[in-house]
Amino acid sequence: MYPFHRVFCSLPIGAANTLAAAALVTAGLVACSPKTDTAPAADATPAFVPPPASTGPALQPTDLYHLESVTSVAISPDGKRVAYSVGHHDSPQRTTPSLMVVELPSGQPAPVGPAKSSGSAPHWSPDGKSLAYEGSADGQSGLWVAQSDGSGATFIAPMDGTNFPVPGSGNRISWSPDGKQIAFVSSTPGPETAAAEGDPHVFTRYLYKPDAAEGVHPFQDNKRLHVFIADVASKQVHQLTSGDRYEHSIAWAPSGDKILFESNMEEHPDENFNYDILTAGVSDGAIHQLTHQVGPKYGAVWSPDGSKIAYAHTTRPITSMETTAEDDHLYIMNADGSNAHLVTGQADLRYGVPQWSADGSQLYFTLQDHGQVRLEREPAAGGAPEVVVGGDGSLGYSGWSLAKTGAVAYAYSTPTSPPQLYVTTGTGAPQQLTHLDQDILGGKQIAPVERLEVKTKDGLTVEAFLTRPANVGSSPAAHSVPLVVNAHGGPHGEQGPEFNSTNQIYAGHGFATLMVNYRGSTGYGQAFEDKILNDQDGGEMRDVLDAVDAALAKYSWLDPNRLGVEGTSYGGQVADFLPTMTTRFKASIPTAGVSNLVTETYVSYYHDYLPSEYKGNFNSPERKDILWNHSAVRFANKVTTPMLIIHGANDNDVPWVQAEEYYIALKQAGDQTELVLYPNEGHGIRGTGHQVDKLTRSMQWYDKYFAPAPTDEHKKTSVGN
Repeated sequence: MYPFHRVFCSLPIGAANTLAAAALVTAGLVACSPKTDTAPAADATPAFVPPPASTGPALQPTDLYHLESVTSVAISPDGKRVAYSVGHHDSPQRTTPSLMVVELPSGQPAPVGPAKSSGSAPHWSPDGKSLAYEGSADGQSGLWVAQSDGSGATFIAPMDGTNFPVPGSGNRISWSPDGKQIAFVSSTPGPETAAAEGDPHVFTRYLYKPDAAEGVHPFQDNKRLHVFIADVASKQVHQLTSGDRYEHSIAWAPSGDKILFESNMEEHPDENFNYDILTAGVSDGAIHQLTHQVGPKYGAVWSPDGSKIAYAHTTRPITSMETTAEDDHLYIMNADGSNAHLVTGQADLRYGVPQWSADGSQLYFTLQDHGQVRLEREPAAGGAPEVVVGGDGSLGYSGWSLAKTGAVAYAYSTPTSPPQLYVTTGTGAPQQLTHLDQDILGGKQIAPVERLEVKTKDGLTVEAFLTRPANVGSSPAAHSVPLVVNAHGGPHGEQGPEFNSTNQIYAGHGFATLMVNYRGSTGYGQAFEDKILNDQDGGEMRDVLDAVDAALAKYSWLDPNRLGVEGTSYGGQVADFLPTMTTRFKASIPTAGVSNLVTETYVSYYHDYLPSEYKGNFNSPERKDILWNHSAVRFANKVTTPMLIIHGANDNDVPWVQAEEYYIALKQAGDQTELVLYPNEGHGIRGTGHQVDKLTRSMQWYDKYFAPAPTDEHKKTSVGN
């Protein structure tokens, strides 16, 4: 359950998976495009100065202000330059990106755009001499074009977005083949805008709330996304598409006469999530719908000769704009939409959107597998895949790019570092081009991450990852280290060995953390994902408990009497529900968790998530009872674990009423609980200042309830003191 904006975020493209993406933003691994800069008022408060980086061996919450990460990446067609955005966390607000370009092989970076500008989503012109991007500088926000070395940036046209949920949307910029024009996506007001923004607010749409990440407005703006074309030389702009739908994910055809885009063409699009693939004629705007199959399509891209289109696709009749249990797979069709077929030879795993090799013989794509994301390629005609980028870590979902030469630039997170920029030519070792966090992490004790295979009580094999505090020696004392379960969102997401700032900060504080890829997680095949269907707050919760038991059995230094649990989004749901099943956890910290599946179905910005998980709507009391019987709030009277409930005050994915219901139910049951609401936060805590506060507050909560209870003798001597 989770992000997007007025701000455009670089999130996983493919099956909509906002729940899993929430964890990436909360961890500071996803950056968003900037809003328009505004000059501060004369009496404005002084600029924020982040506290200095800590000097000790342990990573501290305030060090988040100094961490940076590579997000969007684009390599020039000739493979000689790489443009990339860097996410900065040096203010209390959300991450802001700056755009850089590096020349190869020297690796010397240069900024793109004017001083004090921000930028992201770079796109090279076909000849590699110019770079288009989304940026903000000098009070102008939108489409910019710079020279290949980053100099001479020129503002071309405004680009406006929408806070209506358009999950999994792809490219908002695409060059014409001759490099003279740029197609881009922007928004115009919709027919409902006046009534919805009036006094009173009048709603007629089924979906009337903003997307998960927005965090500011209570209602969506009803703006529609359309395709525009700008002439680079004259800066003249004309609108290509119009109407009351949302056109996005664009790609200019190699022939130059049409532009590919995606849109929901269902009769009732608010109620039925599906993207089809269409084209718009460049000269006349004539629309042709190429696909009519059930299930959303993502990331459609032309083959180099324009004869075929590759895309990712799910095919189940009930899916969700929020998260889906079905893995995307790769399809190819002819340019006119005929002969759509599944590419043979694909694994039983979740695929990302494809890119073609320069000769059109290969497809490149990301693949989720056992807690990692790697880059592979396989013949477009079908056949055995080949690993291009792998190893102990994960590729950024939107952080890779393919040159005509076959070189690949990519952002990659290892167990010891947030995403850095690499390039590989296919021969020799990859070249690391950035070392953004070396000054911060170089002197820190980075905790190792160990894989743990768990056999559940019902015979399922589940994988977990334990972060072991670096100061735990080879022979630690028995039961000396607390263990915190850090559950992932989704539920159709995954965790792995890549750098996790929360786990590393906890390790510096002396806590071990356990991440469990419970049933329903991606990266383990379709059957494994489907095991959570019709059974949320069921088998996956037992998987987590079995993983805790396995960790305690393997690592005698873990303390079974000091167990905590936390997570964001579905991870928050895990932290909500586990304390209703057991008294083993001494503290729980759910963030943005669903406590009542019944009300979540009706108050979220989407209404298709639980019907897709439970294979049907909930129009009868009997169907609603299924959800009620799987809701933590129903069993609040069983909870004895102290709960620190955290939520964004403007969360429209999991509205904060979910936190409110559980908080009051726990209060009425006499449990120790606190409710923390962060202003101007949507789904997941994104502002760096709020992240710092959340981590500090969480460690204090654990410290308080992990402390041993006073003995009777201590109680006696303490009386009257």
